[in-house]
Amino acid sequence: MGELATEKHVRYILSVEKRKDNFESVVMEHLRMSGAYWGLTALDLLGKLDTVDVHEAISWLLSCQHESGGFGGNVGHDDPHILYTLSAVQVLALFDKMDVIDVDKVTNYIVNLQNEDGSFSGDMWGEVDTRFSYIAICCLSILHRLDKINVEKAVKYIISCKNMDGGFGCTLGGESHAGQNIEGIVATNINGTLKEM
Repeated sequence: MGELATEKHVRYILSVEKRKDNFESVVMEHLRMSGAYWGLTALDLLGKLDTVDVHEAISWLLSCQHESGGFGGNVGHDDPHILYTLSAVQVLALFDKMDVIDVDKVTNYIVNLQNEDGSFSGDMWGEVDTRFSYIAICCLSILHRLDKINVEKAVKYIISCKNMDGGFGCTLGGESHAGQNIEGIVATNINGTLKEM
């Protein structure tokens, strides 16, 4: 096997951020926050996170935050979403810059997305998906605010989405999907912790 072409990967990742007018960039504009997280994580794994202008990245990230405390997928996008909020928090954690946000405000945004049955909506429009439960738990864990939600109800909801084949669905009764199974693993681990408490 050949050696990993690290510098080529770095150049490619950095070039993607600069190409804002091509077709691919325009149609994926709504995913820019998550794309930033994926790209920055790749650079970190390559040991090249220092190739990024941290001030510029954080400034852009903060311009995606809404008054509610949540983050949108890009500058000027109408509504925040729990997915982009996690990506933003992960980027801040990657740069060790959690001090630039109001953690309580971000926490309140996520807390307000928990439904009575323990599930989480992705945004103000109310779509429920066990991935959003996973995202909420991850985000609040990074913020050290997991105690602000009803963890027991969140775990019970995720476990209620387990199917007879052992997999998990997006919602109660939804077909099993590999993309949902991490939520089940997280719920099982948190549930084990709850039983020990």
